[in-house]
Amino acid sequence: MRFLMDTNIAGHYINRRHGVFDKARAEVAHGNPIGIGLPVLAELVAGIEHSRSRDRNMKSLKTALASLRVWPFDSPAAFEYGRIYAELARLGRPVGVVDMMIAAIAMTLGNCTVVSSDSDLLAIPGLKVVNWRA
Repeated sequence: MRFLMDTNIAGHYINRRHGVFDKARAEVAHGNPIGIGLPVLAELVAGIEHSRSRDRNMKSLKTALASLRVWPFDSPAAFEYGRIYAELARLGRPVGVVDMMIAAIAMTLGNCTVVSSDSDLLAIPGLKVVNWRA
């Protein structure tokens, strides 16, 4: 099983808040890879660049990246994104672009669960979602 964290959960992991870091470490100990997608990395960097504690936060991100997989948003994920977008449009259920990208990465990785506290991801048919926030 792989676990792909969304941006908010990744922030909790990096800052060791709400039990997310401990849950992730327990999954890694069981042989389950933990990571983020490139769109999540982009959102994290954007938030850091806009923060008052840029240097400290960037150092924390770079330290955390050493223990995370960073999965790409590649061609298969782009095609999956298009499928997800069309399906949600037919259902009349809009979801944010980055959330759909996260879902597309998870679906193309296979055997992957998204870790999120965002209820929007629950709207994506076939996507496995858990919330590690204590």
